[in-house]
Amino acid sequence: MSGAVIDGKAFAAGLRARVADYAATFEQAAGRKAGLAVVLVGDDPASQVYVASKAKQTALCGMASFEHRLAEDTAQDALLALIDRLNADPAVDGILVQLPLPRHLDEQAVVARISPAKDVDGLTPISTGRLALGLPGLVPCTPLGSLMLLKDRLGDLSGLDAVVIGRSILVGKPMAQLLLAENCTVTVAHSRTKNLPDVVRRADIVVAAVGRPEMVRGDWIKSGATVIDVGINRLPPEEGQAKGRLVGDVAYAEALEVARAVTPVPGGVGPMTIAVLLRNAVVAAHRNAGVALADGAL
Repeated sequence: MSGAVIDGKAFAAGLRARVADYAATFEQAAGRKAGLAVVLVGDDPASQVYVASKAKQTALCGMASFEHRLAEDTAQDALLALIDRLNADPAVDGILVQLPLPRHLDEQAVVARISPAKDVDGLTPISTGRLALGLPGLVPCTPLGSLMLLKDRLGDLSGLDAVVIGRSILVGKPMAQLLLAENCTVTVAHSRTKNLPDVVRRADIVVAAVGRPEMVRGDWIKSGATVIDVGINRLPPEEGQAKGRLVGDVAYAEALEVARAVTPVPGGVGPMTIAVLLRNAVVAAHRNAGVALADGAL
């Protein structure tokens, strides 16, 4: 069997187009643009690239982008005061603090300070609790994007056996909650799981999010399973290369031989993360302004 490639880049482009449509109708109804604020502390090069990309995509979708770039030595109180101002600013519908933060800052305290109504990353304790309870709220971007790809490929997920490899608060745990809400039977596997290949082999859906290059081999995967590879890892450069190639947590070529469908790396889950961030921002804007948004529209 030769599996299909799940084109996250194409799906993300379609989602961004829908976000732009809803952003335009929101602006007409509310008399202002939906607003997304991004806070970057320090000079981490990768974070700078991410923030620039988010700002560009926000503008392309017709939303207002507010960037706050702070010095590496910014004090905790100063960062919390900025978040308080953004929480109170009616022009700001979503707040994203780019992680990781410098070591002297308390990430948990910073994230918890964000208003749940503006928590477009879905990481505050209240957002996490609402997800666990099955209540409406903003959901972490990468897991929600992964779920969108699964539903687009498989339709109804009810009754399917799903294994999530990884238990992080960013991906693994919220992914499991989302799959449970779709009536999957969910196993969360991790570094202490015994006989991990055997656990994975029984799954109709495999979501790999462990940060270990090509850990999940083709012979771990059940014939006809759908594989979502959240990992992104750079291998050491080979001779003559300036930098190594990017791979996921799944041995992609091997998985394609047995799976029904697999996300590639790059071009699979990665493009979905920013697209879902924009989706969360426009959803938050509608809720914050009391503008109706059709259920399931985004």
